[in-house]
Amino acid sequence: MNRFFKIKEHGSTIRTEIMAGITTFMTMAYILAVNPDTLTAFGKTGMEWYPVFLATAIAAGVFTIAMGIFVNFPVAVAPGMGLNAYFATVVISTAATGHPVTWQMALTAVFISGLIFLLLTITNIRQMLIDAIPDGLKHAITVGIGLFIAIVGLKNSGLLSVSVETLNDVKAGTFTSLLGFESVFGMGSFTEPGVLLTIIGLALISVLMVLRVKGAILFGILGTTLIGIPMDVVDFGTIGAVSEKAPWIPDFTQLNFFEFDFAGIMGVGIVSIILTFTFVELFDTFGTLVGTATRAGYMKNPVEGKKRIGKAMLVDSVAVSGGAMLGTSTVTAFVESTAGVAEGGRTGLTAVTTGVCFLLALFLAPVVALIPSAATSAALIIVGVLMMQSVSEIDFKDLVIGIPAFMTVTFMPFTYSIANGISFGILAYVLLAFISNTFTKSEQKYKIHWLMWILFVLVLARYVMMGGGH
Repeated sequence: MNRFFKIKEHGSTIRTEIMAGITTFMTMAYILAVNPDTLTAFGKTGMEWYPVFLATAIAAGVFTIAMGIFVNFPVAVAPGMGLNAYFATVVISTAATGHPVTWQMALTAVFISGLIFLLLTITNIRQMLIDAIPDGLKHAITVGIGLFIAIVGLKNSGLLSVSVETLNDVKAGTFTSLLGFESVFGMGSFTEPGVLLTIIGLALISVLMVLRVKGAILFGILGTTLIGIPMDVVDFGTIGAVSEKAPWIPDFTQLNFFEFDFAGIMGVGIVSIILTFTFVELFDTFGTLVGTATRAGYMKNPVEGKKRIGKAMLVDSVAVSGGAMLGTSTVTAFVESTAGVAEGGRTGLTAVTTGVCFLLALFLAPVVALIPSAATSAALIIVGVLMMQSVSEIDFKDLVIGIPAFMTVTFMPFTYSIANGISFGILAYVLLAFISNTFTKSEQKYKIHWLMWILFVLVLARYVMMGGGH
């Protein structure tokens, strides 16, 4: 084992690597409960909880182990936050339109995006796209997704109420006649036990994180679940009934394996959906891999570091399509991997340990199924806080960067679409940078990569030909 993972060569020990792997698992195990709740949207997408749980655990386990064995890299992968919320909202928001996107079609879009990743990685275009996007926009994408995730958590918990008209029903896809000064958003009712439990969960997770408790989000979810018992939000007496739908022994026959709909994906908007999955994953994975590699000391040798990141991107590309085949949204590298690195993890044994823990979690489905939405919603809001930290990296005083970044950050949550945020950010940057470079006498010239012009034209064509929406 020492020889295979080159543990001594990296200045580590087997015990340190295993403990680091367990630490990484503890910090990201919340995805086992959050992802099924998000993708099913509590029955609104047509997907069922247990098959998504199976896909989440298997995808995280298998592909994290692959990252450890084939790349010897202490990075764990699992269905990513933000993209799973986007997946669910795409399915829900189009259900009442003339061109509905079913969850099978959405999985097909994820599968295709994985193949695109593989092609972009092999041809090195993936790395070129990373260089093409200004750093300010990259950070804005992270912040915008954080706010998007937070709104999903607020809505699911009931903390955020969305008002339309009090007297008349409003059909899906139409706008309300609220006056400009009237608020669509409001505070939920504190008389609802679920809302109160979400507030308790927020407080609990926040305190644990401030105290720097490892696995704060996971322990916060578990603690909130226990508190929910006397509040009648969680009934442990129903664990027998729960185990029938989510058995202790994994039932792989319920897995949504290769549930694709290639014939149905030619509907309006599917290209935009595929591009959004591809685009967001592009920056999400790159940032996580580079950050983890730097913290683990791999980037001290830039040539070796970039080579390892390239291999990790190949595994990540396969994981995206593989996760879709299993029945879950985009699988991506998790930033929580840095928790294991901070514990001393330096090799692939850390990732292998984390992957094994995910596979063992397959036998805990009934326990995970009891976790209430209030607990997972609190976790979503806290994840939004963590992603919001990137806002400090954006120079809003430079309006050529600040305006596109602001559009990216605000359009994602307020139009309820990650795609809109990215699209308007690209349009605004290319336009403002071009005007600044052409008509101002400033010595500062903004770089507009030729790929940005291609993206500009594609986004513009998308809105002109297809209109707005997701």
